[in-house]
Amino acid sequence: MTYSNAPSASPTPQSPKNRKDNRAIIYGALIIALLGTWGYIIYDKSKTGEQIASTNAQLVQADSSKSALQEQFNEANARLDEMTGKNAKLDSLLKRDDADIASMKNRVKSILSKQHATAAELAEAHNLIAKLNGQIDGYIAEIEKLKGENLQLTQDKATVTAQRDQVQHSYDSVNVVSNNLKDVGSTLHASNIAIMAVDEKSNGKEKETTSAKRANALKVSFQLDENRIAETGSKDLYICITDPAGQPVSVQALGSGTFTTRDTGDKVFTVKKSVDYVQGQVLPVEVTWKQNGKFTKGQYKIEIYNNGFKIGSGNVSLRKGGIFG
Repeated sequence: MTYSNAPSASPTPQSPKNRKDNRAIIYGALIIALLGTWGYIIYDKSKTGEQIASTNAQLVQADSSKSALQEQFNEANARLDEMTGKNAKLDSLLKRDDADIASMKNRVKSILSKQHATAAELAEAHNLIAKLNGQIDGYIAEIEKLKGENLQLTQDKATVTAQRDQVQHSYDSVNVVSNNLKDVGSTLHASNIAIMAVDEKSNGKEKETTSAKRANALKVSFQLDENRIAETGSKDLYICITDPAGQPVSVQALGSGTFTTRDTGDKVFTVKKSVDYVQGQVLPVEVTWKQNGKFTKGQYKIEIYNNGFKIGSGNVSLRKGGIFG
């Protein structure tokens, strides 16, 4: 081992001034570092506050969007409920789309029930509600179309009803006219009317007379002409006799009464005669009126009625009568 006897170097002692400068530099560096740290802390807290404020704003906006979507969803549901039961065809459309509508509604409910729904989910809910409203608008258009069709059907029905009523009225009018014509056409007509006063003897023999004193009956004879409209059967004939004073000859005990004419209403008849008429044939008729009192001089008027119409008339005059009358 070798040992050196040379003396070792010793550190150069620092002056007080140099030591003071070093401490100043250190203190300055520490202060700068501390200020930097505080600055970073302040900056970081500022950024965190901004993020919190931004997050809070997003949450408020999200809540506002959810509320708006919920309101839109409620309105869409109310519109759907209002349509139910209004129209059978619309109900069938709603029933047809029931599964699709239920699926959309359930998805929207699921999104809106989330406490922190994402923006994408809220956008999905918005699109589903818009689609639901689009379907509802389509249903409303269908309702308006059906209303128009129903209105047209109502108008067409009213037109057809009016036409039917007009046809019925025309038909009834034709029937009335036809029945009236048939009624008038079926009325019999009397011709070859002969009226005479007779003196009926106790032995049954009759003698024509013009003396009021000797006359004890009036005999009216005529024929009912051929009529191809009048149906075969019993026909009522009314003989109306008016005396010279213009009064109807009527004795209820002998069968006199009243009947209804087509032009003057009720009229007194003297004697009624029912005959069996055969359609299309001529029928001779004879009617005798034998009253329970004397005839007076003057002109007697005789009218023959059937079916309310006067079908013939004539007259006969009786004189006072002398010793040879």
